[in-house]
Amino acid sequence: MSLGNILIAILILATLAVLISGVVLMSLGGKANAKYGNRLMVARVSLQGLALLFIMLLFMAGSR
Repeated sequence: MSLGNILIAILILATLAVLISGVVLMSLGGKANAKYGNRLMVARVSLQGLALLFIMLLFMAGSR
């Protein structure tokens, strides 16, 4: 397993962790959801973007 694959796996797992924590926080509601809900959503979208970027870079590097 290459370093790129390990990095992608870490990013995917981090995205999953943020997604699950956001869903749990949303289901609980209250002040914590109002305070951290948007931050968790931004973190999830950012991690998804990074994962997709690294996947595209690996495909581009492998096609040469």
